[in-house]
Amino acid sequence: MPEWFRRTSKNIKTFYKRDTQEGSWLKCPECNEMIYRKVLEDKFYVCNNCSYHFRINRDLYIKLLIDNNEFVEFGKEITSKDPLNFQIPKKYSEQLDHYKKITNKNSAVTILQGKLNGKDIVLGVMDFNFIGGSMGSVVGHKLGMAIDLADEKKLPLVIITASGGARMQEGSYSLMQLAKTSSKLAKFSKNGGLYIVLLTDPTTGGISASIAMLGDVILSEPNALIGFAGPRVIKQTIGQELPEGFQKAEFLLKKGFIDSIINRNDLKESISNIINILTHNE
Repeated sequence: MPEWFRRTSKNIKTFYKRDTQEGSWLKCPECNEMIYRKVLEDKFYVCNNCSYHFRINRDLYIKLLIDNNEFVEFGKEITSKDPLNFQIPKKYSEQLDHYKKITNKNSAVTILQGKLNGKDIVLGVMDFNFIGGSMGSVVGHKLGMAIDLADEKKLPLVIITASGGARMQEGSYSLMQLAKTSSKLAKFSKNGGLYIVLLTDPTTGGISASIAMLGDVILSEPNALIGFAGPRVIKQTIGQELPEGFQKAEFLLKKGFIDSIINRNDLKESISNIINILTHNE
């Protein structure tokens, strides 16, 4: 008799659901398909029914792109201070401690050097799970480190963005990072460096106003939210209805703001091909 079938009393049949670990199934928010988490993990959290892209953390992007998940990380121990003694609604120092624990990282970006299909690259990956991927002084500093490293070693630079913008808890210290990273990228470009940026959901605020839109090649994942201010704020400001799909990757592709939309499972080969084409003489 199958384990899901039991006879508890005469002429009464009762069916029991197999015990399943909580959280082992996820519902796709786009098509409502119920998907076994292990299947999603194998496809890097892309729905196999409608290709909806779930948000993923930096570790999965690194695993996806870097050969054998082998790399050298830079600036791992650098962490933010609390220069403004920010305490609304809670202490900034407490927020930092909380997100360090839940992400097991010290900041919202990871910088590393590794191989992508056998070719050395410098990779920076932002993580929305760490205070919304906001760019404070440490994130700006580490992104600057990545740019300088790629410039020094003459390597392609790949940055994956995921951010709500500048980090308000650091005030003007945060806003200064936009100018710093942009100026470093300008120098990198002048020196002939190749910069590829992948925009993921969401890429907004100060990140979209700096590193996100300065790539030699600007890629995006499907349906990613990309913009500076949110649609509600823009609608209130201009007093008009916004076009359907406004600030989504597909809308921006039609308007020429990005170069291509890439399915996550094609990402490694796509970036590899771009690097091979644009560095073929090196």
